[in-house]
Amino acid sequence: MNKKMFVTAFIVVFVLLEILNYLIYYVIMMPTLESAKNVFRTMDDMMSKMWIMYIADVIWSFFFVFIFIKGYERKGIGEGLRYGIYIGLFQSFIAAYAQYVVYPLPYSMALQWFIYGLIQMIILGIVTALIYKPKIAVEGAA
Repeated sequence: MNKKMFVTAFIVVFVLLEILNYLIYYVIMMPTLESAKNVFRTMDDMMSKMWIMYIADVIWSFFFVFIFIKGYERKGIGEGLRYGIYIGLFQSFIAAYAQYVVYPLPYSMALQWFIYGLIQMIILGIVTALIYKPKIAVEGAA
């Protein structure tokens, strides 16, 4: 494992995750979220607990990159795209539709969570693949 590339990818993924979360939830989906505001905590209550979300996102970003590099095959952007699709389907599909079943949310919200989450994971996968490119070891070098 190239520790420098790992740390760089981890930090970039975390920062990009926060930026994309802001764009998705506070810009794109705000009208949809407002329609179901009786299901969620108040904004003040949510903001007082936001530090928990940041800790969760740091841990998530670490493992997103860690899992990627454990299966790293040196196949470039395509590998990041594929990884993003796998993680997007694994995380976003399950989370969006589980929330739809458990909470009284409009179906359009679950569908948007899934679609935007999948797009987000694809972007993060591609970025991870672009950053994590360890030097190829020279044969016979120590």
